Formats: sequence, C-alpha cells, structure tokens
Amino acid sequence: MDLDPILDRLAENPSAGVDVAEVALLLARDEFPGLDVEACLGEFRAMAHEVRSYLRGDLEAKLTGLCRYLFHEMGFRGNVQDYYDPANSYLNLVLERRTGIPITLCAVAMAVGNRAGLEIQGVGLPGHFIAKAVEGEQQLLFDPFHGGRRLWRRDCENLVRQVAQVPFEATPENLRALPPGLMVQRMLNNLKATYLGKSDFRRGARVIGRLRQLDPGNPLHDRDLGACYVHLEQPGKAITHLKAYLDAAPAATDEADVRKLLLQAHRAIARWN
Repeated sequence: MDLDPILDRLAENPSAGVDVAEVALLLARDEFPGLDVEACLGEFRAMAHEVRSYLRGDLEAKLTGLCRYLFHEMGFRGNVQDYYDPANSYLNLVLERRTGIPITLCAVAMAVGNRAGLEIQGVGLPGHFIAKAVEGEQQLLFDPFHGGRRLWRRDCENLVRQVAQVPFEATPENLRALPPGLMVQRMLNNLKATYLGKSDFRRGARVIGRLRQLDPGNPLHDRDLGACYVHLEQPGKAITHLKAYLDAAPAATDEADVRKLLLQAHRAIARWN
C-alpha cells in the first residue's frame, strides 16, 4: 500500500472512493514506520464481523446496536482528560487505546459500520466532528465522542455554539457528509495544531508536508512550513516556502509578519557565511 498516489488522487478529487481508515493508518506510518496497516485493518474487519449480529431491524435499531457494540462493549470513548494528546489523532493508537478525538472516533465508526453493511458517513461541524448512519433517504446523526449519543438538528446547533462559540444553522447542506479527502485534511490539521501547540516543529513540518500534498494550491501551507523551518534552523528551506507564500498572496494581511520571518532566515544564512 503506497500512500503518495492515494494523496495525489485525493488532491485531484477529494470525493474519490478511498477507505478513510486505510489512509489514516498509512499516514500514521510517518510516525510509526513499522506499523502493520493490514493488521489494523484486520481488526476492523473482525469487529465488523462481530457487530453484524447487532445490526437488525430498522435504521434506528441498527445504529443503536452499532453504538452499543463500539462504545459500551468495546469501550471506545472520547479522551476528555487529554484531548490534545497527539496519540488521539493516530488511528492505530485509537484502536489500541480505545480513546480518541471526535474525528478519529468517527473514523472508527465508519470503518466498522461500513464493513458490516451499515453506511456511516462523517459530518464536519465547526469545532466538532460527528457521524450519521444512512439508509435510503433516512439519516440519523450521532456523536461518537460522547458514546454514540443521538443528535437532532437543534443538538448540533447547540453543540457548535458550545464548542466553537459561533452561530450555526443545522441545514441539510451544513450536515452533508464530508468527502474523504477533506476528512483526511481535517485529521491532519488537528495533528498539525497539536504539534505546533507543543512547539514540536519537526513533526509539525512533516504533517504540513502531507497537507501540501492533499491541498497543493493553498499558500498557507507554504507559510506555515516556512515558519517551522525557521524554528528548525533550516533557513534555506524556510526562504523557499516563505517566498512562495508571498508570491502567491502578495496582499496577505500577515505580509509584514512573514517578511520578518524571511529576514530572520536570510540573517541566519548570512551568519553562516
């Protein structure tokens, strides 16, 4: 399994038919080179086999069965004690530790439910990620981070107001499924924020590099990557990316700050000479 062509495919078409769990596990190999992706996928297949006996009746009953299996019997739960632990963003560790953040727990529900014949889709709300079970025209929203709690539109609006502190209207458009490529981008953005928040610029730069593969036309990735390289004392690389950002966004509101970083990188090279 080769990750680069998959990311190239998602960059070209975010809605491409890929297995989000497989992509997330392949990305985890950046941090865990020896990770056995197929073994992890085998665990999802085994859980899907077990959960099939729970998926009987109408969609409401099937969703109840999936959530009972995942969040009660298997013990998957939201990590409220250490939400910003990078481990919460690596699907292999979520599978091992049974704890994660909203988007990785949604990925677990999708991996197990879809393999068992129950269509589960991810829904990206502002500040939170939820899932929905789909059967024909019927859609049922639920929150894997909070034990599979069923959600209605008003619940989604209240959730966004609480978490993101912004107004939100739960229209069908706002509750549509997020394409695989954008879901993977959101996973990487969470990991990027965690690493940069901990001043782990080496790992942050690695994650931003993956984001550039998925979203190559976004100049913000060059800006952020250049800033990481300044902190990592790699001024040559920093200059390349910071210049690319300024060329792509000459009227950016942060132009002055970026030019300061660029000057810092040039001065570092001058000291070496």
